[in-house]
Amino acid sequence: MPANRASEDDLDRLLGSRGRGAVCRCQRYKLPPGESFGSVPAEVRRERMIEQTACGQPRARRTSGLVAYLGEEPVGWCAVEPRPAFDGLLRVYKVPWQDREEDRDDPGVWAVTCLFTRAGYRRRGISRALAREAVQHARRRGATALEAYPARAAGALAEELHVGTPDTFLDAGMRLVHWVSPRRAVVRIDLGDGEDGLSR
Repeated sequence: MPANRASEDDLDRLLGSRGRGAVCRCQRYKLPPGESFGSVPAEVRRERMIEQTACGQPRARRTSGLVAYLGEEPVGWCAVEPRPAFDGLLRVYKVPWQDREEDRDDPGVWAVTCLFTRAGYRRRGISRALAREAVQHARRRGATALEAYPARAAGALAEELHVGTPDTFLDAGMRLVHWVSPRRAVVRIDLGDGEDGLSR
């Protein structure tokens, strides 16, 4: 479901108090120039995520991701929103723009930058379900395209796999644009004009 329909407590339970999810709070691609994890206290990163998701505000027209549930338990997170919302994306991912003539700031193009499954619930297809829902979510919100920048699992470092694997997104109907390195790809699906014209 859209993260604005989740509660702060659900996000805290999902990301935990230790580990990469708790440390990042999906701020890696949100940090403005000059900021780093070391310069932004953990509580500030948490507060920023709460604000970005608009969690606990089911009527909010914008949110920064999706939360997956098994029953009442929050078990998965997907960061998905208009690509320009990821201020650090262009700095971290310079190579995906290679040989592509496109307005990087086009708000109609959305991006998935993170797929996270809570410890104890992995290898149950949650990431694949989130990737499929991300496509539908972006389409419902009026996106013209959705991209992701997955990593090949073989040989990847653990911290690289938060972006998902190519197969996860290909199973969601996305196509391979190109490999930008032996381990990193760009995948994309064109969505037309979206279905309901909601604000991006």
